[in-house]
Amino acid sequence: MLDTATTLVMAAVLAGTPLLLGALGEILTERSGNLNLGVEGMMFMGAITGLIGSWGYEQAMAAAGIEAIGAVSALISLLVSFIAGGFGALIYSFLTITLRANQNVTGLVLTIFGTGFANFFGEYVGLAAGGYVAVSSVTKEAFLPLHIPVLSDIPVLGQLLFQYNWIVYFAIGVAVVMSLFLFKTRFGLNLRSVGEDPAAADAAGINVSRYRYMATVIGGGICGIGGMYMSMVTTSGVWVHGCVTGYGWLAVALVIFATWSPLRGILVAGIFGGLMIVRMYISIPGLPVQIYEMLPYMATILVLISTSVRQSKEHAMPASTGLNYFREDRE
Repeated sequence: MLDTATTLVMAAVLAGTPLLLGALGEILTERSGNLNLGVEGMMFMGAITGLIGSWGYEQAMAAAGIEAIGAVSALISLLVSFIAGGFGALIYSFLTITLRANQNVTGLVLTIFGTGFANFFGEYVGLAAGGYVAVSSVTKEAFLPLHIPVLSDIPVLGQLLFQYNWIVYFAIGVAVVMSLFLFKTRFGLNLRSVGEDPAAADAAGINVSRYRYMATVIGGGICGIGGMYMSMVTTSGVWVHGCVTGYGWLAVALVIFATWSPLRGILVAGIFGGLMIVRMYISIPGLPVQIYEMLPYMATILVLISTSVRQSKEHAMPASTGLNYFREDRE
């Protein structure tokens, strides 16, 4: 029983990591006042570019007669996926901040664009690779669970805390750093003020457009890394069409459930991760598997309802989220 519970918790953490990265990217974005519904599109862009980045590095090393290094391949995947997600967010930022396009529509278009982008290049590079894109065992090993001397060998606790791949610890680190930035630094205070009342922030000398651009682009990059996790860890370095489908929308819901707090996002991502894999560990006789698959989405609906009913000012969405700022309208 204890082994099953431990395995379930570990699996929940692994399944929740891409959700956490997607939610963190959107939290940073929404704290600036931008509502980017293109999370899934940016995750798709990060997924395919991260995989192609590692695969391309391996091909280049093989052509040069040099053995590929797993750590370098993983780093390239991380950087390329961040750049891809950031590029998608930059498109969104230009349309909504500079051209003042509708944020909701632009985010939905970005999701469609990112999905098409990933599936097109996945198919294109797959044909060039001889059927499908897949990284070698050298890169796959770089994404395997770590073994930390002494700590990983602690009974139960070692499994629960010290036997994950490096991206899990990276995601938790991003959450901690983001929380410190938002609530303990002057720049974080400026960013939150832009999200709450851009006119007042502008009057205080804060460059609203610059803060929104930076937060949105960096947030998009973090979402891209979440997509990279899907292609490099969840599908084991093999491109699978639609591998990110649904995760981006769950990440947006997680932002609300976490009440725009990066640290609460860690717990919430773990809960949703557990709901996504619980069918593999707990079986109720006679209950269709489709019910298990519905659990994360049913939980999302309940979260949205409870959040709407609660209406807590302390945990409310930043006041200007989803609203474009027109300096000319400042009173």
